[in-house]
Amino acid sequence: MIQRFIELGEGYSDLYELIEIAKASRERLSRMMALHTTSKGKQVTSLVVILTPTSPGKFQPLYICREGVPNPISTPNKRFDLFVQTAAELNKSIIELDVKPSDMFAEKELYYQHLIGILRMNHFIPPLQ
Repeated sequence: MIQRFIELGEGYSDLYELIEIAKASRERLSRMMALHTTSKGKQVTSLVVILTPTSPGKFQPLYICREGVPNPISTPNKRFDLFVQTAAELNKSIIELDVKPSDMFAEKELYYQHLIGILRMNHFIPPLQ
């Protein structure tokens, strides 16, 4: 199985695309997540939409808006509220995790591999097959 993060942006106007992906893929929607971190002295959140793997092909996309939304605990904001509202409409709860910031990694790909390991370990996505 191939599990890959697909970065849409940092959560400004691309957040609307993330929400549309969740709504349009309602039957394949597995999870919605908020990954909280502190990057460059700011508390930020990455928003993630995880779809079920394709059949055939066994490709599982994880769409992400990386570290562009203020952490709602420290700074309430409309973008996070819109994500919460979408999750409620789709009967999903948002899984929230604290993670390391992406700037701790030499490459974004290493960061995404780190996140995939965390998600597999916590059984949020299937294990490597």
